[in-house]
Amino acid sequence: MQQNVASLPLPAERLDSPTPAELVERARALLPALAERAAQAERDMKVPDQTIADFQQAGLFRVLQPKRYGGYEMDPQVFFDIQLVIAEACMSSAWVYGVVAVHNWQLALFDDRAQHDVWGEDDSVLTSSTYMPVAKVVPVEGGFQFSGRWGFSSGSEHCQWVLLGGLVPPKEAGQPPEYRTFLLPRSDYRIERNWDVLGLRGTGSHDIVVDGCFVPEYRTHKSSDGFQCNSPGNAVNTAPLYRLPFAQIFVRAVSTASLGALQGAINQFRAYSAKLVSINTGQKTTEDTGAQMACAEAQAAADEMRVVLQRNFANLMALAREGKPLPLETRVEYRYQSAAVPERCAAQVNRLLRYCGGRGIYLTNPLTRIFLDTHTARAHVANNLDPYGRNYGGMLMGQNNRDFFV
Repeated sequence: MQQNVASLPLPAERLDSPTPAELVERARALLPALAERAAQAERDMKVPDQTIADFQQAGLFRVLQPKRYGGYEMDPQVFFDIQLVIAEACMSSAWVYGVVAVHNWQLALFDDRAQHDVWGEDDSVLTSSTYMPVAKVVPVEGGFQFSGRWGFSSGSEHCQWVLLGGLVPPKEAGQPPEYRTFLLPRSDYRIERNWDVLGLRGTGSHDIVVDGCFVPEYRTHKSSDGFQCNSPGNAVNTAPLYRLPFAQIFVRAVSTASLGALQGAINQFRAYSAKLVSINTGQKTTEDTGAQMACAEAQAAADEMRVVLQRNFANLMALAREGKPLPLETRVEYRYQSAAVPERCAAQVNRLLRYCGGRGIYLTNPLTRIFLDTHTARAHVANNLDPYGRNYGGMLMGQNNRDFFV
């Protein structure tokens, strides 16, 4: 029997009400511990449990979560400021924070019964995802029979629910399938630990396997609803925050960690170069004009990308508060700018590593981990720069948009 949304009991209101600045400072206070745990995260192929506990204690996962379920409903700028800070110490930890915490925003778009299934008894429950549309989906009465195997579910071992991508078969011949996200509890899937990769090893982005289960209709979210900013959850979560296009939030969640990591690389390079002397020339690295230019250009690039990130979301939130749609060309522009971040950050880190000399090839060099992590981030489909650049350039020259995940 379906429950009436208005009758669903909600968790007690939280007493903790931090300001955005306090949350960012809480994140910054964790940096020494995160840096110390980075090697462990790589070895274990998993962000340490204590790191997730620290994020929970600091309230960091609640930034985009609805107030009705214990969240803070803050602007996305706060969320991304926190992710930027975390990435300075450990990009894997920042990546997991970004993709797991952003699900608290997407869950707010689901039917409230689905939100209650996840948070009704414990509003600290976390959700992982993999949006690959690889599910076998069979419509049945009340929902769908569902099975499949998905890769790349970051932070999955810390989560009790998962969001999985799938295509619902069309009701009429000749119609395209409908992309949806399906919400499943831990009892309906298993995690296969197979994340043995070049970088971002600590993200634990293992495979998810569903051998066959029933997913009720209300535990699905249509991509078209997210595109139109008109989802079932908007009936109960009415803040402007939840009227943003889903794609605009999500793609930044998988690019912003690279930007924070670039800042971490700059910080490490400045400290490292102060002690480094060339064994061939006896010149200090701090006096090397090439190293000076690499450092200057990396910092300038990091500042520029941060300003664009904040400007874009300030614009997004202003339009949402006014009830105005984001123009399609602007969506495409922002999509391209997001995808460009990992590419640009990887190039800047590569240049900094070059001026570490022979010591730059050691895995114990903190810049080496950032080099591997930023280059790995480029492999995410949302960070594949070329198709988004071609689409944006084509629109600037009068062509039609070819990307509807914007």
